[in-house]
Amino acid sequence: MKHLFILGTRGIPARHGGFETFAEQLSFYLKRREWEVTVYCQEEGRGSLFEDDWNGIHRVHIPVTQKDAKGTIVFDWKSTCHAAKQQGVILTLGYNTAIFCALYRLKRIKNIINMDGIEWQRAKWSFLERTWLYLNEKVGALLGNHLVADHPEIMNHLGGFISKEKITMIPYTAPMILSADAAYLKLFHLEPGKFVLLIARSESENSILKIVRAYTVQKRCMPLVVLGKYDSKNYEYQKQVLDAGNDEVIFVGVIYDQAVVQALRFYARFYVHGHTVGGTNPSLVEALGAGSPVLAHDNRFNRWVAGEGALFFSDEQACDRQMTKLVQNDDLVAGMRGGSKRRYLQQFTDDKVHGAYERLLVKYGV
Repeated sequence: MKHLFILGTRGIPARHGGFETFAEQLSFYLKRREWEVTVYCQEEGRGSLFEDDWNGIHRVHIPVTQKDAKGTIVFDWKSTCHAAKQQGVILTLGYNTAIFCALYRLKRIKNIINMDGIEWQRAKWSFLERTWLYLNEKVGALLGNHLVADHPEIMNHLGGFISKEKITMIPYTAPMILSADAAYLKLFHLEPGKFVLLIARSESENSILKIVRAYTVQKRCMPLVVLGKYDSKNYEYQKQVLDAGNDEVIFVGVIYDQAVVQALRFYARFYVHGHTVGGTNPSLVEALGAGSPVLAHDNRFNRWVAGEGALFFSDEQACDRQMTKLVQNDDLVAGMRGGSKRRYLQQFTDDKVHGAYERLLVKYGV
């Protein structure tokens, strides 16, 4: 029996981010292919480790009392110790605590690591945090039996200090949305094709403040809908974003109901993607899968993912100009919808991505 253990996420069902969504999707795919899959799940509070099954996927729940990064490190260590006693293949998502993977090497357990983006370059980290991430990136590249890069540029980066023969490039996937329930739009008083969508964590590297400022330069006659958590009392950047908005910017908070999010993606006039660092961002792939016209920050990562059918901006002025085109030009928007769908089918379908992972697991793990 082929058995995969997935570590490095907060667990499933997915409620936190791209890695959790990927772990959930890959688990279901492999389960249909007669794999046994175990996913480690982080829980808050005190208590003993416990296990259960969720929709045919085995879960190992590990409670931790520490918060934020400390809690993640403790969880990763306990997960690694538990997984090192099992029989199967390890898939580690992210390298933030890659030093713990030495335990797999000692026990001769096959471990494949998805190296994520260039995490240590993110501006949000302190010097000590960046140093920790930088060192773990190098350690993970050495300790992993094989590495996955989610973007060609990430593969090139890793190839600067490790043999490219040890690296396979596999991006993320997302469901293709062919239809959605427009009734969900009524929750926000929206109409199909008459709003713009922005989904991102409220961090400066995602260009949210620039996008909101660019949108409010002139009257657009349709709202910009912003998903994410915004706290004006405790986070200065988030306060600046909120203050930059006007009556055409709607902050709807965090939405966990995927049916609602899919409806917003499917019916948006266009999707704005401001991420400036990282590899293949799952949110951008989800926009392509929904056939959303894409306006993205102009960088090497987004250029490859979004492809030739997208528009790009480098600053607020360029963002304003591109938004004006998309708000006013129906033919342009229709053409870009087709471009997003073609790019998705070309590179990011479920069978391409998850099939590549299964082949990799069989080749380097089983």
